[in-house]
Amino acid sequence: MYLAETKKILIVIIGAFLNAISINLFLIPANVYASGFTGAAQLISRLLESFAPFSISTGILLLILNVPVTIIALLKVGKSFTFYSFLSVLLSSVFLEIIPIVRVSPDILLNSVFGGVIGALGVGITLKYGASTGGMDIIAMLLSRMKDRPIGTYFFMLNSVIILTAGFVFGWEKALYTLVTLYVSTRVVDAIHTRHEKLTAMIITSKGEEMKKAIHARLVRGITAIKAKGGFSNETRDMMMIVITRYELYDLERIIKDVDPKAFTNVIETTAVFGFFRKD
Repeated sequence: MYLAETKKILIVIIGAFLNAISINLFLIPANVYASGFTGAAQLISRLLESFAPFSISTGILLLILNVPVTIIALLKVGKSFTFYSFLSVLLSSVFLEIIPIVRVSPDILLNSVFGGVIGALGVGITLKYGASTGGMDIIAMLLSRMKDRPIGTYFFMLNSVIILTAGFVFGWEKALYTLVTLYVSTRVVDAIHTRHEKLTAMIITSKGEEMKKAIHARLVRGITAIKAKGGFSNETRDMMMIVITRYELYDLERIIKDVDPKAFTNVIETTAVFGFFRKD
């Protein structure tokens, strides 16, 4: 348990560092914007710098934007997810303040592509190990817990505001290169981690009751239990079907390994869910 938690914290640190590298060495020098709350923090910082008598750094703004969302997540989602998400945000803010803003390349396209790739690597590995980078990820988690709605819509709305504002104020060339960054980062995150908001896991195990109790202790999800018979062995096993969000996949993997390392699990993408799929 302690080894897993230590590994998770280490991954969060690496993810936050990569995110800060992408912002300070590639995106900010090129005036290209990231997605989500990070891009919003970049844009607000640039607007304050250009039109206000004072300025606030991207790192500080990122932290400020995440505070109210984190408080809501603490009440609605759970302590573990919220802790690692806020840790990721806090570390990103610290790294953004520590790492100097340096122009690595004068080529805006290279900055857009490499900024998107490096930032997405940080986001992807953070998601893969059961944490998040805060901001829109927390909002996605909250919405996915409440209703079966396409979370991508909300990401699209926020990113559209960022792109349109950047285009109107600073020129459409920057907005178009921001689109390049968003596309590249999305593809990289998809390659590292599942892009689907909801997944269905089918677990075949000989320790059905133990597995059910362990899942209910960690995840607020309902489970459908089915008796399954092996086609080759003719032995009867418990098959458990559970719908989860992508943010819970890492926790489910840990539960299965702890309870029954020999369990067979098939995880498939879920397009939509109708009805109530949380534990009462």
